[in-house]
Amino acid sequence: MSSGSRKARTLRVAALRTAYQEELAHGTAVFFAPRVHRCPWCGSSRLGGHLHTTDLFQHKPGVFVLDRCHDCGHLFQNPRLNERGLAFYYRDFYDGLGEERLGGVFGGRTASYRSRAQSVRPHLAGAAEWLDVGTGHGHFCESARDVLPAVAFDGLDRSDGAEIAQRAGRVRRGHRGAFPDLAERMPGSYDVVSMFHYLEHCTAPQRELEAARTVLRPGGLLVIDVPDPESRYAQLLGRWWLPWLQPQHLHLVPAANLRRRLTETGFTVLAEEHAEAHDAVDLVAAAWVALDTVAPREDSPWLASPPGAWSRALRTVVLLAGVPLLLAATLVDRLVAGPLTGRLRLANAYRLIARRDPEDGPHGAQRAREGTPCC
Repeated sequence: MSSGSRKARTLRVAALRTAYQEELAHGTAVFFAPRVHRCPWCGSSRLGGHLHTTDLFQHKPGVFVLDRCHDCGHLFQNPRLNERGLAFYYRDFYDGLGEERLGGVFGGRTASYRSRAQSVRPHLAGAAEWLDVGTGHGHFCESARDVLPAVAFDGLDRSDGAEIAQRAGRVRRGHRGAFPDLAERMPGSYDVVSMFHYLEHCTAPQRELEAARTVLRPGGLLVIDVPDPESRYAQLLGRWWLPWLQPQHLHLVPAANLRRRLTETGFTVLAEEHAEAHDAVDLVAAAWVALDTVAPREDSPWLASPPGAWSRALRTVVLLAGVPLLLAATLVDRLVAGPLTGRLRLANAYRLIARRDPEDGPHGAQRAREGTPCC
């Protein structure tokens, strides 16, 4: 970060500090909904604590708990953030203070975006209209056009990211708002819907799957990438595993659960991919998060006062001392990527590609008779 950027950030942090401190004056309990005693995926009451952690990324105050259902294996935040909490913890993460940093990360993942598009290409017949849900600033759509030139890409996001993507020419149309609302307005409008690391952020995943079915034409494709809570890295790295991403990730769904739910919702699963969806950053991300946690805090408006010169200097020393660890972790991440990832069950994500059944198809008929459990 240049000196000019650092100065600009310091001024922005100072301007935001009063508002943050006022919001934190009554503690963090106001950010949570009541604790639930049944699994939101299957309804079982057999729940157990799986992970207690803090915000390891922005270091905003609060303690977050992931519970695990002993019957279906679903993991979910409990108690879950309420609307006020979601607004508080998302603020300055993807936008505001965090926008420049994360914008560079998302913009530099061209190879990953093209790989996603290549996974879908065998299932596409030709020209198609594609809606990317949770598109951010549309970087996936921009890269995917090179792989699928006959596809017209639209984007949807709750923030103004999709509108920015449209102005930048990355998407044909950028929609702002909630996916279920758009699906209700535009039923049967798309041939493909993608949810790349979107579903785990949703308060009610089932509503999102229903929305995908609504907005897709019969025979349309749904593509979902989500973290894999059954990854061995999740067990090995504990709270330092990046895809736990508390408090943003509300639901972590085992692959078998999501496959069954897609079938119940009126889809036929065509492919399940693990190694292809893996992002080889587990060890380096864990090392960075650990170093960032040990080091004194970077100035942020949710801190009561800015850190002094001694704290800033010590933070620099800790992070510089950790460079060899980061380099070693990066090397190991790359060595175990590829074939070893699947063989050792290290993939940190999985991808499901499913086709929307017609209303009179076998799954559509079953769904009409039995209904679908709600999240």
